[in-house]
Amino acid sequence: MMRTNMYKLLIVDDEPLVQAGIRSMLNWAELHIEVTGSAMNGQTALKLIEEQSPDIVITDIKMPVMSGLELIKSCRERYGNDRPCFIILTSYEDFHMVKEALTYQVTDYLVKLELTQESLREAMERVLSRIRQTEGPIAHPRGMEYLFYDKFFIRLLNSLFESEEQFLLQTKELNLDFHYKSYVCCHGEISGRQAASLPTEKQLALFAASMQLLKELASKYCPIYGLSLDTRHFALIFCFEDSASEEESLLALIENALKGIRESLTKYYNVSLQCGIGNQVGSPLEVCDSYQHSRQASQNAGEACPIMRYDNLRLQKSHTSFNISLFKDDLTRAFEEYDGEVLSRTLDQLCELFLAHPNHFLQAMDGACNILYLSISLLQDGEQTVSDFFRDSPDGYCSIYRQSTVEQVVSWLRYFQRQLCLLFESRRKDYKNHIVMNVKKYIQENLTKRLSLNQVAAVFGISPSYLSQLFGKYNDLGFSEYINTCKINESKRLLEDGSLKIYEIADMLGFESPFYFSKVFKKVEGISPTEYTARGFS
Repeated sequence: MMRTNMYKLLIVDDEPLVQAGIRSMLNWAELHIEVTGSAMNGQTALKLIEEQSPDIVITDIKMPVMSGLELIKSCRERYGNDRPCFIILTSYEDFHMVKEALTYQVTDYLVKLELTQESLREAMERVLSRIRQTEGPIAHPRGMEYLFYDKFFIRLLNSLFESEEQFLLQTKELNLDFHYKSYVCCHGEISGRQAASLPTEKQLALFAASMQLLKELASKYCPIYGLSLDTRHFALIFCFEDSASEEESLLALIENALKGIRESLTKYYNVSLQCGIGNQVGSPLEVCDSYQHSRQASQNAGEACPIMRYDNLRLQKSHTSFNISLFKDDLTRAFEEYDGEVLSRTLDQLCELFLAHPNHFLQAMDGACNILYLSISLLQDGEQTVSDFFRDSPDGYCSIYRQSTVEQVVSWLRYFQRQLCLLFESRRKDYKNHIVMNVKKYIQENLTKRLSLNQVAAVFGISPSYLSQLFGKYNDLGFSEYINTCKINESKRLLEDGSLKIYEIADMLGFESPFYFSKVFKKVEGISPTEYTARGFS
């Protein structure tokens, strides 16, 4: 499934072939970008910008009716220099116009004759980096789904939710549908001999394209959610309207679908797919069980049987997966609070456990990989951050897959542990303050909702008690007091406007009743809304 609320892109060029070429040149979904429209001149584009509020506009510099320069100038006069970000397309003969365009805070320019997939991707990554810097470390509201989608699914797959309420609140915030009757999880690997010899950037591009094709083909059979775990491994959740009584037919459907997808991946990208299929479960909070079984099946897949079902392993009594959820409380706290002491203690326990069972290599490897997956998904900019840890290794963090003994796995994990602890130490203080700043921003932008501590904590993927503790430390008012103060300040503005009645304002700002609104108003302001209006808003 695609992420909701992706970054919006508008393409503006008077040549339809150029528009089509840009649309097809990149896998936009993997960049978390949605192409929301196109226009053939600046005038049409200006209307679309007003209607759609795109984050990025790629525009030709010379067009009929209204040129790209005129479009950019109009947008800067209307909306300022921050949004949308512009990337201009130019020809050599129009290059003198680029200098003028740069005075309007254009993010980048591309020469049409030199436009390639790589140059376009690099330009988009630069503009996305600029956008994310303006959004801050935790972007909201527009980037919240983008940042928390992977985090949500890592929690789901590893049973890391504190409660069903937290799960339900996050599904609502991320607009995810989990009202199906049954679910089956798959865990797999995309690899290729030729791919291993490619430069890292091309390996990433190949995996992204393969993953996109896999999800598109799988979604033809039933609704699915897909998650990249690292640059080789993935998880899929198949969602069914059928009940558990149809398990055999549904598992056979998935098996046949994956066999067909495997053939397509080999045909189009020359990569191989190995995948394990878990058991069927009846509720989303049981998906973690299916995931554990799918990983065990995946580790038993191979050339002879690339698509392995867990139910076919039951006679082998093979236990190759490691259930990381046994350590979920400590791991959740460590990543939530950037607590290096808790992380070290937890990983020390894991390493000691692995070393005590030197013959259980597959379980040790699976445990280390799960720590890797958690880190990539739970850390801000996790992919880049973890890659930086291993920048001196030829194959980056994928060096974990070269380890062949329990001792080597533990050595790799110890190094990873040291890098994570150094990161936690550098980020901890600023991170806490940034959480409060972004929670306050979220509250200000969602005053019409009935905001609760549990709901807001779920949005940010942290525990209610931790959010309450942070708010008390980094803000003058407590959490509930801050919400009430913000809502009452907004109600005063609405009262002064005079176009709404008191009960309408109470309803608009999410108060359960006009009586409760008046009670909170009087507690904050010392007088009732009626008295405030009668005194002339003084």
